[in-house]
This record gives sequence, C-alpha cells and structure tokens, in this order.
Amino acid sequence: MNVAFDADFIIECCIKIAASVFCGFVLGLERRTRNQVVGDRTLILISVSSTLLSILSYFMAEQGIRRGYSGGDPTRIVAGVVSGIGFLGGGAIMRQGLNIKGLTSATIIWTSSALGLAIGAGLYVQSAVVLVVVMITVVLLEKIEGRWFPSRWNKTIHIMFSGEEVNEESVRQVIEKQGIVVTDLNISRLLDRHQTVLRFSVKTSKQEDYRKLAESLKVLGNLCELTITD
Repeated sequence: MNVAFDADFIIECCIKIAASVFCGFVLGLERRTRNQVVGDRTLILISVSSTLLSILSYFMAEQGIRRGYSGGDPTRIVAGVVSGIGFLGGGAIMRQGLNIKGLTSATIIWTSSALGLAIGAGLYVQSAVVLVVVMITVVLLEKIEGRWFPSRWNKTIHIMFSGEEVNEESVRQVIEKQGIVVTDLNISRLLDRHQTVLRFSVKTSKQEDYRKLAESLKVLGNLCELTITD
C-alpha cells in the first residue's frame, strides 16, 4: 500500500497543516494590527508551504529507505527553504526617511517559515512554545521598549530664526527639555535674508507633541519656521 494514501498519514498531515495555518494566522494578525504590509495571508501561505515541504522532505527520505536507497537526506529541502526565505524577508525591509522599517516583519516571515518546517516534522509542542515566546516578545517587549527607550525615532528638526544673533546652546536646551535627544547640529546663515537656520538631528518618541516645542522656541527670538522631517 502506498503510504501517501494511508489514512493515519493523511490525518497526521492535515493536523500539521491546520497547526501551521493557526501559527501563520496569529503572526499575521499581529502584523495587521500594526498596519504592516505583511499580513495573515502572506504568513499563512509561508507557514503552510513550509509545512508541506517539510512533510515532502521526510516522506521522500522515508520512501527512499523503504525502497533500499541510502542516499536520502530529509534536511536538503529544509535547507533550501531556510536559505530561500531570506529573499522574501528582505523584501519586507524598507527605508523610510532616516528610519529603517520592516525588520520585525522580516523576522516574523522567517519565524513563520521555521514554525511551518517544525510542524511538518511533528514538533507540535516546540512550535507552540516558540509561537508563545514570539508573541510575548513582539507585543510585550515593544511596550517595555517604549517606556524605557522612548527616543528611538530618527528625525530632523529645521528651525529658522530671523536675524543672526541666535544662541544655539539655548535652542538645544529647549529641545532637550522636551525629552528629545540631540545627536547633531548644523547651522546655516542666509546673509541676504538675515536669517539663521538650525538643523538638529534628533531621536524622539513616535507620539511627540511638537506644539510645546514651537511655543518654547518662540520665547528665544523671532521664530520664522519650524519643520520636523523623518
């Protein structure tokens, strides 16, 4: 009898595929709640496909042994999936201004593939543990990072004053009082317009209120323009 049509084998494969669908759905749902490009459909397809390739790899190796072939290696397809999934993950990484986005999504693509391969090999408990760890890491640690390291977004603050008598150190102190970390400063003077432009490279929180900063800068001199860019 062909093992591929064995009822127990088919049921086992269906359980593995269902488990991989669940893992991909959970990871994709987490990405969708954060408005990321990678979502449930993508991660479910990755997880299910990896599971099928894992099943195929072990099935082919087992069939080779049954027929007297000793050269079967169940890790060859798995190794190909692991190396190939990196290209898909790289497509999720993008540069947005001064910030890099998509690193977490690329990692979750990798994790989805790993879960699919592990489920295909029958490692249900291990896959469940990894899924729980991943969700705790992604959801809980982001809140901890936001509390302990709020200034992690790179931005540029352009400040223009009329006149050339501007105290750069006072401007820096006003910015830092808002909880913004200054990493660099460039100064330009527009001689024909009698204006001074300060460009601060800063690290700030995602939900920074810049209205308070504008009001504080007005006290220092004739503020003409305030622009914050990524």
